[in-house]
Amino acid sequence: MGEVLALVEARLRTALGEPDARAAVTFLGTDRIEVLRFVDGDLVRYATLGMSAQPMADPTSALADPVKGPRAELVLTVRGGLADTDKVLRPLAVLAATPQVEGVVVAPGASLDVGDPLWPGAPFSSVLVAESGGLVEDLELDAPMDPVRFLPLLPMTSNEAAWKRVHGAQALEERWLARGTDLRDPLRRSVELD
Repeated sequence: MGEVLALVEARLRTALGEPDARAAVTFLGTDRIEVLRFVDGDLVRYATLGMSAQPMADPTSALADPVKGPRAELVLTVRGGLADTDKVLRPLAVLAATPQVEGVVVAPGASLDVGDPLWPGAPFSSVLVAESGGLVEDLELDAPMDPVRFLPLLPMTSNEAAWKRVHGAQALEERWLARGTDLRDPLRRSVELD
């Protein structure tokens, strides 16, 4: 477990630079989850560290495989200085603990909801999980372990989350793209959903 997390942290540092802050959260019955903060100009990136320590188990499986199975960490990017986004540390840790707590596999296209604003005044309580491989490349591990995927999180308003449930993740992403939505704006309004 520790060896995997050391490799994950090294990959994050290679891709994002040195973290300028980190916080750790432990929930009853789960492994410790850390959230690292990286500042890149006017962008602030938050990355989880700990979710990939164990593979995510298919909730329909009778037994969880301790070695094989998908592994991931979560990455959120926002514009700094517009909101108190550092309060997102605990909600991000909650999302990263979801596979251990609820026995779900977090994958691209999924919606994750914390039930409360991601940070004070945020119009978002949920996120859309996007495809990995962009900002931070997947981390290959020794066989038979699956690679660690670094999954970007895209904050969604409640209207966008409801629309996504009906039309799907790809349709929402296409809507954002067509309308030129700045998904890094921590105070943005919902995209037009006519």
